[in-house]
Amino acid sequence: MPTISRASALLGPFLFLAASPLAADMIGQDAPACANGNGPAIQANIVGLKDRTGEVWLELYPASEADFLRPDEELVAEGKTFRRTRSHLPTSGAVSICVRVPRPGRYALFLRHNRVGKDKFSVFSDGAGFPSNQRLGRSKPKHSQALIEAGAGITVANIRVQYLRGLGGFAPL
Repeated sequence: MPTISRASALLGPFLFLAASPLAADMIGQDAPACANGNGPAIQANIVGLKDRTGEVWLELYPASEADFLRPDEELVAEGKTFRRTRSHLPTSGAVSICVRVPRPGRYALFLRHNRVGKDKFSVFSDGAGFPSNQRLGRSKPKHSQALIEAGAGITVANIRVQYLRGLGGFAPL
């Protein structure tokens, strides 16, 4: 009978999760791209959700500071990169959302937990997250917090959602 080291026995389940980016429920219109490995695409593993109400939106912007969080209609009209994928949240379990990218390169990525179902971001109820996972505080998100380098395959980002927490501004729960 093979022997298993104590470290392997303790770390085994965690090593499996780290090696298996598809261990979560994959959601969003672009989910097949990540599930089938048909990149380029970005898989955002979402952690720190306040609850499972509403939807999550993953938005892809050009890497330029001037275009970050601009209205999608303007970006599309100007022929610039913009893509939004959205989905209702599963009732339980880990969650990942996928967004296709036009080509490998640098982009800005914004995750929104749209808890109230409105098209406009609600500071008082919605959550926000970025690839850097830096605390947002009370100021508008910085472009540098949202940057991500997408490769030719599936690029994985772990994003912690932040919500308004009193006078201190946005922070993880």
